[in-house]
Amino acid sequence: MKLLAFAASNSSTSINKQLVKYASSLVPADEVEILDLNDYELPLYSQDRNDAIGEPALAQQFLDKIASADAIIISFAEHNLSYSVAYKNIFDWASRINMRVFQNKPMIMMATSPGERGGLSVLETAVKTAPFFKGEVKGQFSLPFFQDNFDTLKGVISNKEKDEELKVVLKQLM
Repeated sequence: MKLLAFAASNSSTSINKQLVKYASSLVPADEVEILDLNDYELPLYSQDRNDAIGEPALAQQFLDKIASADAIIISFAEHNLSYSVAYKNIFDWASRINMRVFQNKPMIMMATSPGERGGLSVLETAVKTAPFFKGEVKGQFSLPFFQDNFDTLKGVISNKEKDEELKVVLKQLM
């Protein structure tokens, strides 16, 4: 199995990237590829830009990465209760090429934040809308209070109950 994983963030210190790296290490995959959204930076999407430049190669490359995967894990950064601009922008460009962005791939959607809700607002939106873009959501996971529940030096969830919860969710991907 080829697993594609990424944080829906462009922060160089993304806590969601730390979480997605850990989660992907728990999946028995033949190949794991972790994308960095900074590699898919495009002008802000607008219909005028779409008309002017057409379909950007980076958006197609993003779709090709999804197409080549057997399963996907995404960890969403929450900005003002919604997606980060970096994720929303590549998603908007990709959806103009193919509305079936997730291409019927099984996926786990996650979020974390420093606060008590653990990115639940963006996670709920992502889970609810994924089927419209042909995402087959097999499970979801939220990690609240990131700094208290994740050991950044070891790169693992330090809260045993949350760690077990994640492992149960990830089994749904198989």
